[in-house]
Amino acid sequence: MKRKMLVLLAMGVSLVGVAQKDEIKTAAKAMKTGDAAGAKTALMSASGSISGADEKLQAQYYALLGDAHAKLSEFDPAIEAYKKAISIEEASGKKKYSAEIEQKMSQMSADMVNSAVEDNANKNFKSAAKKLYQVYNMRPQDTIYLYYAASSAVTAGPDNYDQAIKYYEKLKEINYDGSGVKYTAVNVATGEVEELDQNTRDLYIKAGTHKDPKDEKTESKKAEIVKNIALIYQEQGKNDEALAAYEDAIASNPNDVNLVLNKANLYYSMGDKDKFKELMAQASEMDPDNADLLYNIGVINMEQGNLEEARAAYKRALEINPDYTNAQLNLSTSYVNEGNALIDEMNTLGTSRADTQRYDELKKQKDDLFKKGAKILEDALKQKPNNEGILAQLKNIYGALGDNENFMRIKQMME
Repeated sequence: MKRKMLVLLAMGVSLVGVAQKDEIKTAAKAMKTGDAAGAKTALMSASGSISGADEKLQAQYYALLGDAHAKLSEFDPAIEAYKKAISIEEASGKKKYSAEIEQKMSQMSADMVNSAVEDNANKNFKSAAKKLYQVYNMRPQDTIYLYYAASSAVTAGPDNYDQAIKYYEKLKEINYDGSGVKYTAVNVATGEVEELDQNTRDLYIKAGTHKDPKDEKTESKKAEIVKNIALIYQEQGKNDEALAAYEDAIASNPNDVNLVLNKANLYYSMGDKDKFKELMAQASEMDPDNADLLYNIGVINMEQGNLEEARAAYKRALEINPDYTNAQLNLSTSYVNEGNALIDEMNTLGTSRADTQRYDELKKQKDDLFKKGAKILEDALKQKPNNEGILAQLKNIYGALGDNENFMRIKQMME
């Protein structure tokens, strides 16, 4: 009795194997006629039992399944099926389909890259990001496509930021650097600069179709990646995650002043102006000749009422860039604001002799401060006689001083 049961079991296995072969043959015939949907249906019928088949049949199954998905533009499952077929053949040591699959994947990746380039050109960044990530998934050694996918995902806008974070975190995980050498040459026929791989470029130079070869070093993308992670979190309002990302980025790139600036701006957006000021000062020490940095330090000091510190920052910015109009305007404003603060006290005084004397003292101080503000702008006006911002502020100052002659002069210049 036991012997009969074993025979029946063996027959059952044989029948399953025959069914698998029939379904795979049906799928193969369907693919030859271009019926990818029919091939996929036939293969799905065998999906539940294919794991029990021999390696050769499994490899054929997944190779066909990859073909069917690819034909239907179902790229993710196509890639998964192709990789499964290659993995099975690598394990068995018998490679019948692997070389052809590699060729198909190479062509598919090239088509997808071209399609992604077209998507980017048409501002369909979300689609481009997905395709570029699929290319990376097919060719994980080509990490640059993961970088391009992240860039497209960011450009796609806030709705795609979570996907961008996923790609950037993956880049960080694989320690993507992105530095290297860009090989270019001028196409003699078109006059355009083309980027080529080194061997092709050198062959074209020898052939005379190209000229002026250049090797340009490209910088590491590591700092950009961690900075973008932080910026995305900041855009999403995830301030704690953004701060942690900036800490990580600065630890990896301690000399990158832009990271410190971005962190400072995050604190500013959170309302922590003291921390902003501290980080701006740190950034200024790192880049002492950055006029924009000094200007921003002046702005925050002026907001906090630290007028002398603000003026020192504006003056240093103007030493570096004498034509910095905003620094000139704000430096002038610092004196006007100080003068305006005196008006509040003047308005509280009475008519006694002591109050009148105090009033006259305060008025002179106020007028002197206004005149200092005017002098800064008059000097600036010599280089920029048509600057509307300078003219408007000067007119207001002379109006407040009651200096009708200069008020009319500036008014005529504005007209």
